[in-house]
Amino acid sequence: MIGKIHKQMSHDSWLFSKMATPEYTPFVFLLLLFQSSVWGVPVCQTPQESPTCGYKSCHATKPGMLNVHLVPHTHDDVGWLKTVDQYFYGDRNDIQHAGVQYILDSVVDQLLKNPDRRFIYVETAFFYRWWKQQTDDMQNTVKQLVNEGRLEFVNGGWCMSDEATTHYSAVIDQMTMGLRFLNDTFGHCGRPRVAWHIDPFGHAREHASMFAQMGYDGFFFGRLDYQDRNRRMVAREQEMLWRASESLTPPMADLFTGILPNGYNPPEGFCWDQSCDDPPIRDDPDLEDYNVDDVVTRFLHIAHGQALVYKTNHIIMTMGSDFQYENANLWYKNLDKLIRYVNQMQSNGSEVNVLYSTPSCYLQELHRANLTWPLKGDDFFPYADSAHDFWTGYFTSRPALKRYERISNSYLQTCKQLEVLGGPISRKGPFGAGDSETLKKAMAVAQHHDAVSGTEKQHVANDYARKLANGWAHCQVLVSNTLSSLSGSSAPRVYCEHLNISVCPLTETSKKRLVSSAASVTWRHNRLSNCHRTSTGLYYLLSLYPSLSPPLHFSLPFPLSLSISLYPSLSLSISLYLSISLYHSFLFSLPFHNYFSLSFSLHPSSLLSLCASIVTLRDFLSYLFCVCLSRYNASDGNNSESIQMSGAYIFRPNTSTPFIISKTAKIETLQEVRQWFSPWVSQVVRLYTDSRALELEWTVGPVPIGDDLGKEVISRLDSSINSSGVFYTDSNGREVLQRRKDYRPTWNLRQSEPIAGNYYPINSRAYIKDDKDQLTVVTDRSQGGGSIQDGSLEIMLHRRLLYDDVRGVGEPLNETSDIYPEGLVVRGRHLLSLSPPATAADTHRPLAQEKVQGPAPQFSGLQAVLPPAVHLLTVSQWDQDTVLLRLEHQYQASESKEHSQPVTVNLQRLGGDPSVWEVNLKPMEIRTFLLRVRQR
Repeated sequence: MIGKIHKQMSHDSWLFSKMATPEYTPFVFLLLLFQSSVWGVPVCQTPQESPTCGYKSCHATKPGMLNVHLVPHTHDDVGWLKTVDQYFYGDRNDIQHAGVQYILDSVVDQLLKNPDRRFIYVETAFFYRWWKQQTDDMQNTVKQLVNEGRLEFVNGGWCMSDEATTHYSAVIDQMTMGLRFLNDTFGHCGRPRVAWHIDPFGHAREHASMFAQMGYDGFFFGRLDYQDRNRRMVAREQEMLWRASESLTPPMADLFTGILPNGYNPPEGFCWDQSCDDPPIRDDPDLEDYNVDDVVTRFLHIAHGQALVYKTNHIIMTMGSDFQYENANLWYKNLDKLIRYVNQMQSNGSEVNVLYSTPSCYLQELHRANLTWPLKGDDFFPYADSAHDFWTGYFTSRPALKRYERISNSYLQTCKQLEVLGGPISRKGPFGAGDSETLKKAMAVAQHHDAVSGTEKQHVANDYARKLANGWAHCQVLVSNTLSSLSGSSAPRVYCEHLNISVCPLTETSKKRLVSSAASVTWRHNRLSNCHRTSTGLYYLLSLYPSLSPPLHFSLPFPLSLSISLYPSLSLSISLYLSISLYHSFLFSLPFHNYFSLSFSLHPSSLLSLCASIVTLRDFLSYLFCVCLSRYNASDGNNSESIQMSGAYIFRPNTSTPFIISKTAKIETLQEVRQWFSPWVSQVVRLYTDSRALELEWTVGPVPIGDDLGKEVISRLDSSINSSGVFYTDSNGREVLQRRKDYRPTWNLRQSEPIAGNYYPINSRAYIKDDKDQLTVVTDRSQGGGSIQDGSLEIMLHRRLLYDDVRGVGEPLNETSDIYPEGLVVRGRHLLSLSPPATAADTHRPLAQEKVQGPAPQFSGLQAVLPPAVHLLTVSQWDQDTVLLRLEHQYQASESKEHSQPVTVNLQRLGGDPSVWEVNLKPMEIRTFLLRVRQR
């Protein structure tokens, strides 16, 4: 319990921390302009601050009364039913009537007519577009509205990101982009004080941790499980302190969190947008249908009812919804009347006071109440809005887009680092003008809660992918320019952009080529049958990534060094022998040198489960697990319990037992083990030299629907681990949370969906363990999964559905493409690690990080090696002569005996200077630096 909800209202952590300028060095980092333990952007040192912005702009409330804070707002999806461009311009209104540019035009006009009015805006991606089109006079007008607190920005990211399927590094990037624009444009008064995630479908603890460390004072959202909400309403615990990290010392990751009363919609009967059907306030007593008395009576009834389920004499009402305020006059005219007529009742003894407000003004009043608040330490997954309606399907929906977003994030980090290494020539060099900005914006939009989540219409998903591809093209020019400069070679470079379907034009048409890869071997093989296509090339590449083997390094002597890592090659040794095993079957073995010996057997009951016996060569302990790909048939809503269908958002299988895909399976051993469950489901098992992980490469699709059944394909791993109903998943790629079957830590669950109700988002890894063993699965994209049986982990790979789940998208999740008109084929990889729990983190942490970074050469401008616990999260050009640098401690407290300790990093030594400039990093801490750069 805690009495105060603001850690530091002044936000000193956002200000510059100036330091003495060291002597110029021949390397990069010369002057530390800004350092912070938060991840936001620095605020102008001399902001043009009006004395009335921020908390000073709040309207006065009345002590002893029930104060009702009306918050005019619009929720503008950065793509959903229409593309982001269509939403901004108001195009394709046959799909949905929505035009963001008109919303902003109308709101500004109406704010100018009454200084009491307030409005909050969220999505910087839209506001940035609108701002660029305005005249100087209009921009100055808007700045004045912001300086007076009449127009207030909340959240402030480029978009309102999804919380289940996004990786923390991409979330930080998109937040930085939005916050920087607001800071550069409006200074101190443009900085949001409140995080506002009203529409995402469940809420991650890591997001709360990030928001707390960014310096937000509070966090508001609209969706949580219906059972959790009911309990909190009765207990008056809809506002709480979220302790969002088990590693960071309180209050570093503490964040006051509030649940809004109506999702993010107005109270019933009080919607006055052009899209609404509620009657306006008719206040001329000489005209027919005068309804002021009725409106006031109904409003007072709603306000008093809402006050019963909140803790203070302040309540909040969201007056707006999706794409509302295109004609802001409708809203404000009625809100002005509502405030006037309700407050007039105070002369008759009413104790209700209504005012225009913002979330930060509401938060300030809760702070002044000086109460204690309940403490929460877990997260808000999974989310269900009724007994059979669990929003856990989107954890996996559109797996190809989820993978494309993940590798685009990896490529963007490479692009940004090479932009710093290459300097101006990277942006304009021998291969033309390149930039990282296009991919930054595409990636930022892709974090939206209807983008990477997979809950958009098909044409919108195509648009997200198109934007990412366009960003890649701009970055490829930049990368070519930089590599040309660093290597001294201007030879043309060809990028293989379709490796997901094993297509590279150069390798298929050219007899000679030089391949650049982090690690690869070539195998002669003329048909890639597991890829569902025929290649005309004679070779394909097998990347050894990720490998924990010590790489061979060499560097080129440039002022900004280029480091390339070459990993050891794959052992091609295969032995086939007869042995007595647990299943009394033939075994085949892949022997390796340092870590594991791997043997396989087939389950005698069906020949469908591939079982592996792993013997560790260090301690000679043997582990056994089995892996099988199977499927759930999706509910079509035709049953006695519920009419709910499985769809883009909702996962609802029609039975609790998965179906086998085929009664027989085919096994083939080459330099790998291949297993075909059917023509549309296969997997390849690989173990690399010196690797501590087993790779499972799965290929699924086209998912057949000729039987009129939607299908949701899973990979299930069964082991002898005594997990006791407990498993663990990561939160946005960072800290790990414990999950327990049919259980919620803060409320008593009545489980109505034994499969979907036990699914959680897996962003990068999940594991089960007992006292002796831990089985960890590292994923290459965000997926949904759970532990339905003890000793088991299942992960959903692909979904193809025939019905819409009636949550607004209006079409079934039935993906096709020009290449695969019969249904999308998706391929991916899981890495399996078996180890004692005490040392497991030393394996799965680096594996997960490498899966996010991707198999790319290690380019670095650093002259010293970072400690193993420290990760270089961001290197990005900030201004012409400044670079943004982020370092993170990537281990949790008590996670690793070796690495879960505070670490000291000398920034100047990283930059080649012998002077001492030390930074301390505690477990799970991220530090941001703005550095002035000079190239020799």
